[in-house]
Amino acid sequence: MSSIATIDIAPFLSQKSKLWKNDGIRSLMALESTPGIISLLAGRPNSSTFPFESITLKLKPTLAGLPPATAGADPFTLTIEGEDLNEALQYGMTPGAPRLLDWLTNFQTHVHKRVQDGSWKVNVGSGSQELIYRTCDSLMNDDDFLLIETPVYPGTLGFLAALPCTLIEVNADAQGLNPTHLETILSTWDTTHPGKRYPKALYTIPSGSNPTGASIPEARKIEVLKLAKKYNFLVLEDDAYAFLYYGPEGQQARSYFALEVEVNAEKGRVVRFDSFSKVVSSGMRLGYITAAPGICNAVALITTNTSLHTPSVTQVMAYKLLAGWGPEGFLAHCAGVAAFYRSRRDMFERVAHKHLSGLAEWATPVAGMFLYIRLRVQANNPDADTAELMRTKAVAKGVLAVPGTAFMPLRGPTPFVRISFSIIEEAEAEEACRRLREVILETRAEAEAAMRTT
Repeated sequence: MSSIATIDIAPFLSQKSKLWKNDGIRSLMALESTPGIISLLAGRPNSSTFPFESITLKLKPTLAGLPPATAGADPFTLTIEGEDLNEALQYGMTPGAPRLLDWLTNFQTHVHKRVQDGSWKVNVGSGSQELIYRTCDSLMNDDDFLLIETPVYPGTLGFLAALPCTLIEVNADAQGLNPTHLETILSTWDTTHPGKRYPKALYTIPSGSNPTGASIPEARKIEVLKLAKKYNFLVLEDDAYAFLYYGPEGQQARSYFALEVEVNAEKGRVVRFDSFSKVVSSGMRLGYITAAPGICNAVALITTNTSLHTPSVTQVMAYKLLAGWGPEGFLAHCAGVAAFYRSRRDMFERVAHKHLSGLAEWATPVAGMFLYIRLRVQANNPDADTAELMRTKAVAKGVLAVPGTAFMPLRGPTPFVRISFSIIEEAEAEEACRRLREVILETRAEAEAAMRTT
């Protein structure tokens, strides 16, 4: 390509994002690394007063991705001590621990084939959900519109309800976000929303979607990116399940972040969110955003004024682990985790087919940890809503699953239910599906009896 445009992010930023002020201390902290500087800057506690001498982490021997042991080294033990421990226990830089940021930046280059040319950078956060919230807070003004893949993760809906934007549902199906529906929304915008600004961004979960389990194919991603350029909106790529792909080898779609330069001859339109929660630890609360510097800086400014930075201990833990593995070791570990979830999927589907055949249907996922099941609670109405049934009869039978309406931005009715197969064992899965079968059959019988009496 002869000319690659860089998106000007400034027009996308909200008025609120410009009200945050730089901390007069933290804005100077980067200068502390200048050679010859004597810093009298930050009010850091003296590390000699901390009661910890070292932190030792024991890795599971079955863990994939471990490097060969060096002479005298134990590949299953990570020890954090000395200067590493001081870094872990001390205040840190707002965007993230420098060594971890370097590792993640190189990893994004390795995985997504994006040159480190200054058009993007990486920040870490206390989980990707925090980063998504702060990004949306930095983008949305009063009367802005946000396109949102539907059904969608309800944690996103929770914080979006508090932001000054209107949500526009974009349908998803068994292959993820539907670009045809997206184009219909945008091509008729002036008619359906006369005088209103076009949507500023699209939020989507492209891999192993929560709740649907769907993964959008690359051809659809290309269509979405072309629409993003044509109608000038950002793509918020929430890819927490990207490394839980267990479909056919060689068929995983490239990310929006990887594709944007090739498809649109531009960079900066995709805002990517990654998470360690699904492949390393959910309790560590560690995620990262890869985006145009203007967006990363806006997000960091909120962090500076609220929580200062992501906990240093978890960042140093992650860095020690990742530095030992290297990119290929980390990817090997992720492949092992994905294989585990493939076996869980296979087990649950086997049990579900046994008990729910003819009473429910679903698409088999190729990533993630969810089945999105359409329950046929009325024989002659495949679209009958399941919300009340799941909250009452199913609970009374001793089985919990999330009614599909929880994933609908406008809370519309839906026959779907989200089931997670991530931690359930086969005996429990068997009993859960048996109980769910009873609920459906009893509901059908009641509906048929009611029809006979009318």
